[in-house]
Amino acid sequence: DIHCDTDHGPGPYVANIETAAQKNCDFRTAYWTGEYLQMTLMSIPVRGDIGLEMHPDTDQFIRVEEGMATVKMGSCRTHMTYRKQLYSGYGVFVPAGTWHNIVNTGRRPLKLSSVYAPVHHPRCTVHPTKKDAQ
Repeated sequence: DIHCDTDHGPGPYVANIETAAQKNCDFRTAYWTGEYLQMTLMSIPVRGDIGLEMHPDTDQFIRVEEGMATVKMGSCRTHMTYRKQLYSGYGVFVPAGTWHNIVNTGRRPLKLSSVYAPVHHPRCTVHPTKKDAQ
């Protein structure tokens, strides 16, 4: 079994997600990976974004832990008809097959937690920057 200091799964675990997300400075960190579900933490720089993406077989829930952002979603990458402002405490439900992007519109790094079902990234994944994630 792979062991790392950042991924606290797959066993039982309790955490203050808001605090963990606020402390995370990496673009993406796998925080808990189980067999069927995964949580990552993200830190998006000012004017940065998560990047336009679509997961064909994965539902996703993204929560703003700190900061302000705009989410855009749609059925195809060129037709993003759903747009909402996000603030701390807001949650975004992204059904499988939905194109989406979140842009940091605040004045400090945007802190997010993201739940994937099923698991989307390898256990212990850490991407310090967006470039590392691509």
